[in-house]
Order: sequence, then C-alpha cells, then structure tokens
Amino acid sequence: MAEPRSALAPFLEMMAVERGASRHTIAAYHNDLSAWLTFLRQRGQDEGTAGEAEVRAFLQAAADAGFKATTQARRLAALRQFHRFLHLEGLRPDDPTLAVEGPRRQRSLPRVLSEAEVEALLAAARQKDGPDGRRLTCLLELSYASGLRVSELVGLTLGAFTPDRTALLVKGKGGKERMVPVGRFAREALTRWLEVRPADRKNRLFPSVGASGHLTRQHVLYLLKRLAPEAGIDPERISPHVLRHAFATHLLAHGADLRAVQTMLGHADIATTQIYTHVRPERLAAVVTEHHPLARPARNKTVTRPGGAAALKGDGE
Repeated sequence: MAEPRSALAPFLEMMAVERGASRHTIAAYHNDLSAWLTFLRQRGQDEGTAGEAEVRAFLQAAADAGFKATTQARRLAALRQFHRFLHLEGLRPDDPTLAVEGPRRQRSLPRVLSEAEVEALLAAARQKDGPDGRRLTCLLELSYASGLRVSELVGLTLGAFTPDRTALLVKGKGGKERMVPVGRFAREALTRWLEVRPADRKNRLFPSVGASGHLTRQHVLYLLKRLAPEAGIDPERISPHVLRHAFATHLLAHGADLRAVQTMLGHADIATTQIYTHVRPERLAAVVTEHHPLARPARNKTVTRPGGAAALKGDGE
C-alpha cells in the first residue's frame, strides 16, 4: 500500500479542482490539517497509522486549549474529508473518523439589525459625496437587497448586472451559480456607481489595485464599521454578514417563503435557513392575534367543537 505521508497537497488540489472549493476554504483545510499532522508527528505517527484514539485526542486537545465547539467541529469535518480521500485513493484501508462524533453545538441566533437601523445606515451612506460615496451606497444597497455573502459581493463581475436586468448572476460556494432578484433602489445605486466606476480597471464591479483585482472582505468590513457611528449604531454590532442576516430575517418577517429565501441565500440545506425564522415575542403574539381562529370574537360563525359537534357562536353563547 502506498505511503500517505505527502497526501495533504494532493488532497487540497482535489478540493480546489474537483470540488471547486474557494481560496478561503482551502486555507482553512490547510490550517486544520497541518495542525493534525503536527499533532501526529509529536506522537510518532502519521495519517497512515492514526486511529480513532488519535482523532479523539486531537479534538480533546483543541477543547483543552479553549477552542470553541464550532472550531472543533470544523476540524473534525476537515479530518473526515481528508481521511475519506485517503481511503478512496487506496492510501489506507480504513477511515478512523467514522465512529467519532463531533461536539454538540448550540446554534446561537444571528445578530441582526432592525429595519430602522438598516435605513439609518443607508441614509448615512447616501450623504457621502463622490465616487467613494456612490460605491459605499451601492455596496450597502446591494448587500441588503440581495443577501449576498461578502465574498460573492466583492467578487461580482461587470457582466453580473445590466441596467435592464432585475436580477444578479451570482457565483456562490463550489462555483454554483444562482440568480438573485434585485430591487429598484439597489438597481439605481448600481447604475449611479457604474457612472463613476474607474473604466481602466479589471472586469470587476468593485475593482481594486490589489492582487485579487477587487475590494477585499476586510475593506468592506472597515467601511461598515467606520459608517456605523454616523447611523447611531455600535460598530461592534455590524458586519457584512449582519446585513445578510437582516436581509433574510426581514423578508421572513414580512411573510416571504422559506424556500425562496433559501434559494436567494444559496443555502444547500434548508436547516441553515431556518435559523432566520426567529422572531420577537411581540411578533409571535401579533401573529396569534391576527390568525388564530379563536383569538378574535366572531358573530354567527359555525365552529366545530373538539368532540365534533357544531355550534353557532354568537352573542348568546
């Protein structure tokens, strides 16, 4: 059987070429698996000899070091992918991760801005003059109108939008494309930005002189945190992902279909989208008051009792 000591590089190449993993995903796999291989070397082993006990010890070491359950789960997911690759490639006869359960994670509710706070943020951006102001307004309008991941937002090409189009062509995780509807205000902000966008740059909607050719995620975060105080918002409460949360939460609060929101967000699993169905207690009370058949008085309405008998409900009941 082949020796799998140098399997990390071919694994990462497979993830990039066959799975279409992004640079950020590849970097995360590289970091987690490098930590795994270092852990094994310190114990006189490698990925070809490691067993279930080593996998559990690796995760326990991460827990002892104070890593969150989410980080431990991510590391286990990386190990599962890596050892599945080794097994399928014939580099080892088994997969030591199969019987290992990940740490239990309590999914926290996403941080989200209210509709009034989003409007205040947009109003503050619209007060900015010049190309930078138009770009910032466009970034915000488009983010809130479409729910794009920040990596998808900054990676948009010029071909993703034309003034006569009501949707964006977005390339998401794994290279999967989807169409995302864009409202009037976002289209207007896009048109105004394109009027002043530098013409001598690469084919990017939000170009930059950096190696990627477009704005970085970190720069968008910087712009948002600098704008937040002008809208009366604590900078610690805001990020590009918070705008994505706001997009989904506000849509669902106004009655949007969960499946439609899942499609627009680009979620493969609807369970990921369901986290946005959280609502305030007062909203729940309003829903019950408005829609429950016994929450409002009814006159001369025939209702069916639990036992099956019908009764006429009116003033004399």
